[in-house]
Amino acid sequence: MSDYSEFPVRSPFIESLGMRLVRAEDGVSEIELTLEPQHMNTWGVAHGGLTMTLLDVALSLAARSAADQSGVVTVEMNTSFMQPGRGALRAHGRVMHQSSTMAFCEGEVRDANGAFVAKALGTFKYLRKLAVGRTIVEQQHPGSGSD
Repeated sequence: MSDYSEFPVRSPFIESLGMRLVRAEDGVSEIELTLEPQHMNTWGVAHGGLTMTLLDVALSLAARSAADQSGVVTVEMNTSFMQPGRGALRAHGRVMHQSSTMAFCEGEVRDANGAFVAKALGTFKYLRKLAVGRTIVEQQHPGSGSD
């Protein structure tokens, strides 16, 4: 039996990175990622963009888990880096405040030894549909054939 859950919506980008969902419920989330060579920067540690992506996913999952069947989009996110990420990384997200249209979240990334890698604060907007130009798009759910 796996200790991981299925992501609530399908994201080919997240799937390609190899993130695993530990939990996302009641405004709290946890995801993990074992670093692979393609995740590294020129220093041989986790690329900062990857670390920010872990935080964005963790915070957005926390926001999504606190709402009824809504999607979320990132409005803004501020990230501070403490030290390089190595090995397995674990991101935690938490909703600090929520309104009917927005969620304000915080999160952090730690490595397998518990070392503090990065901290983020973010604002997320709840949406049911997303306008892309003149087109309205729906989210992809697990098992859907769209890429």
